[in-house]
Amino acid sequence: MTFRLLPRDARFFQLFVAEAENLVEAARRLESMLEVYDRVEERVAEIQVLEHRGDEIDREIARRLEAAFVTPFDREDIHELTSRIDDILDGIQSIAEIFVIYGIERPTEEARRMAGLLAAATAQLLEGVRKLDRLKNLDEHIVEIHRLENEADGLSRAAVGRLFKNGDHPLEVIKWRDVYREQEEAIDAAEDAAEVLERMYHKGT
Repeated sequence: MTFRLLPRDARFFQLFVAEAENLVEAARRLESMLEVYDRVEERVAEIQVLEHRGDEIDREIARRLEAAFVTPFDREDIHELTSRIDDILDGIQSIAEIFVIYGIERPTEEARRMAGLLAAATAQLLEGVRKLDRLKNLDEHIVEIHRLENEADGLSRAAVGRLFKNGDHPLEVIKWRDVYREQEEAIDAAEDAAEVLERMYHKGT
């Protein structure tokens, strides 16, 4: 039997988890914003703060990558994981901001559900990241993220189809099509991050 011992750098794993925790917080704040839908600009500002915090964590990971002689995973995989998480966080910020930019009076039920799926996907990603140092039992989280992405994809298509079927005003169609596209792209980014996580997992076992 052979064992692959990962180089131990606890700080790397702490930063991965901190980055994913920050992501989950942003996703939950977006979900709450659409559920309650009050103090919208204030809630958007809170999400923007979390996005800036994510950038700071990314920079710290990049500094450690540059300084480290040995890393717990391939440098390219570490860089890609942080980039994909940043993509999700950027997407969350874009979704929140679009509600202000377009002056949307209230979210649709589909938008609320999409926000819930995104929050669920980020929570699964966090659980996977927390298990990276042990390299055990990540598969269940990766599978669930794929399932959530498939559900979101179907929901988004149905929501866009309903816009045209209902004969809504063209400006309303454009607004909501943009919202659903931004939400779907953020969930797609979560699936991309899960695929990187899966690659790191299989390389490490």
